[in-house]
Amino acid sequence: MATYRQILYHIVFRTKNSERTLSQENISHLYKYIWGIISNKGCTLLRINGMEDHIHILSDLHPTVALSDYVKEIKTASSIWLKESGEFPHFKGWGTGYCALTYAFRDKDIITQYIKNQQEHHQRETFQDELKRILVEERVEFDEHFLLRDD
Repeated sequence: MATYRQILYHIVFRTKNSERTLSQENISHLYKYIWGIISNKGCTLLRINGMEDHIHILSDLHPTVALSDYVKEIKTASSIWLKESGEFPHFKGWGTGYCALTYAFRDKDIITQYIKNQQEHHQRETFQDELKRILVEERVEFDEHFLLRDD
């Protein structure tokens, strides 16, 4: 019998100390670089977007790839690229941890649209409030004390 799978992840991570170091004028170069990392892992990027202090990724996850390794590789490789590119001179690194939520394929368009509209969305809600809201809506237990800390 063949193996069938459909694993969509909405992944969110932020810059170190939530500093606003991701210049929006150069951000498309970062997204293209991350797209290459994702493709090299045998995964498919469905949408990527973000703000100066965080990014959202919607991608499938190939069954041979562990989620923690996937996110670690994206964050490590992109951090090196961000520091070496010269396009993001104030970038110090990614914050510790990440948020990864699974979704059914039928939710793909809703999550894609949500990620696409980050700039508009963040005119009304901070990243911290956004992350807390998402975690509450998805019934993910969290310790608010550690929500945005890097120690």
